[in-house]
Amino acid sequence: MPATSKEETFRPEILNDASPEAVEMKPVLAELLSQLRAKNYGTKLSELPAYQAIRAQDAAYQGRVALALAATINRAESEHSNPLRWEMGEVLAALLRTSLTLTEADYLRLFTCYGLASASLEKSLPNLFAFPLNLILSQLAKLAKRTPLGESMLTLVRQLRDRTAGQPGDLLKIHLKTQELLGQAAGDDALPIVVFAAADPLGQALSQFVASLDRTDARTAAWLGLLQLWQKATAGQPTAKLRKELDASTAAIGPAAVREQGRVWLQLLVDTPVAEQPHVHEYGDGTTYNYSTWDFVTESNATVAKGLIWTLQPLANAGVVALLTTLAAKCFRKIPGKGPLAAGLGNACLLALAQNGLPGVAALARVRSKIRQTNTQETIARYIAQESAKLGVSPAEIEDMAAPDFGLENGQLVEEFGEYTVTLTLADGKAEVQWHKAGKPLKSVPTALKATHTEELKELKAAQTQAQQTYTAQRDRLDRSFVDERRIPWPWFEQYYVRHGLMSLLARPLIWRLHRPDSTFEDALYLGEAWRNPRGQPVSAPAADTQLQLWHPVLAPAAEVLAWRELLERNQLRQPLKQAFREVYLLTPPEERTATYSNRMAAHILKQHQFNSLAKLRGWRYRLLGAYDKGYDSEIASLPLPAHGLTAEYWVSEVYADGEWNDTGIYNYVSTDQIRFVRDEAPVPLPEIPPLAFSEVMRDVDLFVGVASVGNDPQWRDNGGLAQYRNYWESYSFGDLSEVAKTRKLALERLVPRLKIGRVSEIKGNFLVVRGHRHTYKIHLGSGNILMEPGDQYLCIVPERSARTMGATDVFLPFEGDAVLSIILSKAQLLMDDDKITDETILRQLAR
Repeated sequence: MPATSKEETFRPEILNDASPEAVEMKPVLAELLSQLRAKNYGTKLSELPAYQAIRAQDAAYQGRVALALAATINRAESEHSNPLRWEMGEVLAALLRTSLTLTEADYLRLFTCYGLASASLEKSLPNLFAFPLNLILSQLAKLAKRTPLGESMLTLVRQLRDRTAGQPGDLLKIHLKTQELLGQAAGDDALPIVVFAAADPLGQALSQFVASLDRTDARTAAWLGLLQLWQKATAGQPTAKLRKELDASTAAIGPAAVREQGRVWLQLLVDTPVAEQPHVHEYGDGTTYNYSTWDFVTESNATVAKGLIWTLQPLANAGVVALLTTLAAKCFRKIPGKGPLAAGLGNACLLALAQNGLPGVAALARVRSKIRQTNTQETIARYIAQESAKLGVSPAEIEDMAAPDFGLENGQLVEEFGEYTVTLTLADGKAEVQWHKAGKPLKSVPTALKATHTEELKELKAAQTQAQQTYTAQRDRLDRSFVDERRIPWPWFEQYYVRHGLMSLLARPLIWRLHRPDSTFEDALYLGEAWRNPRGQPVSAPAADTQLQLWHPVLAPAAEVLAWRELLERNQLRQPLKQAFREVYLLTPPEERTATYSNRMAAHILKQHQFNSLAKLRGWRYRLLGAYDKGYDSEIASLPLPAHGLTAEYWVSEVYADGEWNDTGIYNYVSTDQIRFVRDEAPVPLPEIPPLAFSEVMRDVDLFVGVASVGNDPQWRDNGGLAQYRNYWESYSFGDLSEVAKTRKLALERLVPRLKIGRVSEIKGNFLVVRGHRHTYKIHLGSGNILMEPGDQYLCIVPERSARTMGATDVFLPFEGDAVLSIILSKAQLLMDDDKITDETILRQLAR
C-alpha cells in the first residue's frame, strides 16, 4: 500500500445495525468503507467506484444509503471510532447535497441517530461536529415546501432553535436555518421568527424589543426581518446582497426610526461594562492555574451588533458617528491574555466611519491615537487614503479638511440658553465649560436646564469631549509630521489652519518656514497680529504663492534657535508641541565610522510593554517578543518614512531570565541594539539620510529609552529587578544625559532661579542639587532619581501622577509634554522642606 494511504481497517461489526436500511446496505457500505480506508489522500470521494455506484442509483436508493450511514455513524460514535465516523460523515454530507427521497419520519430517524430526539434536546445539545445538520435542515426545508411538517418535527426544530440561540460559528448557522424553517412552516402571512441569546445586555434589550412589537403594526414584519438579517453579519463586511436587503428593510421601517432605535442599542454597547471573571483551574497533581475571562458581549450578539452598525452606516448623523467612535476605541481596548476586546465589532465601526465622508475621517483620526494594534492602525491609514483618493487630495490634506472646528472662535464657543450663557473654552489642550447667569459664574449646569434642554446638554458635553480629543489627535499628527517636510500652499494653510477655529490654536504658536517662489525663505511666527522673525521683527506676510513648512531646529543655526527660545519666554508663549526647544540629533563621528548603523541607543534594558505602547503612539510597527517563539520574527521595530523612500529600524532582543515573562508568554524586558535605515531592504549609509529625518528618528528612539528604560523606575532595584542588570540601572539612573535630558537641563537653568526652590538649589553637572534641612539631595536631570549626601545614598520617592501635585502648574514652560521636568520640580519642592515630610516610607530612608 502506498505510504500516503490510510493503514487502519474497520471492524465489520460496526455495520451490524438492525435497521432495515442498514441490513440492506451492509455489503454496499462494507465495500465503500474498504475503498475509503485504502484511498490516497489526494483521491476524491467522487472517484471511488463504490460511491459512483451509489450515485448511479435513484433518489430513493440514495436516501436509504443515507439512513444506513447515519445508523453506522451512530455506532461508530458509541464505540469511539473517530476516523471511521469522519469518513462516513463525509459520504453522508455529499449525499445530502443531492436530491434524496426521504419522508418526515426518515428525517426524525436521522435526528434520533445523532441524539437529537425531542426529549434529549430538552436537557442539552449533543456533539454535532460529525453531523451535517445544516444540510439535513436544507433537505427538510425542501420537503416542507411540498408537505406541511408535523407537530413532532416542528417541536424538535423549535427546541433546536432555542438550544443554538447565542451559539457561535456553525451552531449560529443552524440557529438561522431553524428560524427560516419555522417561518416557512408558519406560512407567508406569518411574522418572521427571531430569537436572541439573553446572556448580555444587548441580547436582553433585543429580546425585550421583539416582545414589545405590536403584531398588528405593518412595520413589525420589517423590523423582525431586519433583526434576522443582523444575525447573518458573520463576514468582515456586508455582501452586495446583504447590503441591498438591509437597505430595503430600513426603507420599509423608516430610516429615522431605525436610526433612533439603533442609537439606543449603540449607546447600550458603549455603556456595557467589561467585567473580569476570575477562574481557577485545578490540575490532577494538586496544582492550580489562575486566569481571567472578560465579559462584554457574546459572540452571536457581537455578530448582531455588526449588522446593526452596517445598517446605521448610511444613516449616520453626528450622534451616531460619535457613538461609533467611542465604541471602536472600546472594542480595541487590550485585554490581558486575549488582545483586543472585540476586534470584529471594532472593525465594523471603523468601516462605517470610513464610509461617512469627512466627519468619518475626523473620527478615524481621533480614534487612531487610542489604538495600539499595528494592523488596525494600518487599516485606518488605508481608509483615510481611500477617502483622499476619492477627492483627489493627499491623506494629509484630507485630514486637514476633516478636522472639525466645533464652532470655536479664538478658542471659545458661546451659546445662550434663555437667561443662561455657557462658554466652551479650549486652551492648552483642555476643553472646559463655564456657565453664567446675568454675568455671574455658576458652579455647575443650571438645574432648570437639565429637564428642559436634555439633548442640548448632551450635545454640549459631546462637543467638549470631542474638541479635546481632536486637539490632542491633531497636535500629535503635527508632531509626527516634522519628518515629512511637507510644504503647504498659503491659500490652503489660511483656510484650514489660520482661519480654523481649532487648528489655529495649534498653528499660531508654532514657527513656520515661509518658502518664497524665488527659492528664498524666512522663518516666522505669527505674534501680535503679524508674522515675526526670531528677533520679533515683522516680516512680509505670506502671499498666494508662498509655501509653509513646519520649522525644525535642525534646519537653523544654533544662534537662531536660541533667539526663538528667548522670544517664546519673553512673550510667555507656550507651544502646543516641543518645537523651539526640540532636541536635535546630529551624526556623530562613531556613526560616520560604522557607516550604516548607529549604536547610540544600544545596550539599554526596556520594559517591553511600555516600549510597545510608545512605539505605536509614534507610528512605529512592532510585535511583542514572546517566549513561545523566541520572537525571531519580531526583533525589529520599524518606522516607514515614505516621504524619503526609507524605513528606520530599531533592533531589539528578548531579555531571557527565569520567570521574566507574563502569563501569555510575552517577555517583560527587551535589550536594545543598533538603529539603521533601509531602502528596498538594503542598508543606507547614515551620511545619506536627510538630517531632519535622522534627527526625528533618533529623537523617537531616545523617547523610547528615556521613558521605558528600567533606569527610570525608582522602585525597580528595590523591588528585585534583574540582578544581572543592577549595574545598568545604576549607570542609567545617574549617568550621562540624553539629548532630551540636555534640553531639560537648559530649561531648568532658566526656570530654577525664578522659583522658590532657587534660593536652595542649583544645577551642577547632571544634577539639580537641593539643600534641605536634613540632607543635601542630587536629583538626576535624566531619570529624576535622587541621591542623598553624604555618601550618595539612593532615595526612593515615587511621584504622584497629578500635575498639580507635582507643583508645576504655576510655572511657565514654553512647551508641553515633559513629565520628568515636572517630577524634578515636584521632588525639589518636597526636599527643600524635608523637615516637613510626613510620609513614613520617605522618613525611614532619611533616617538611615
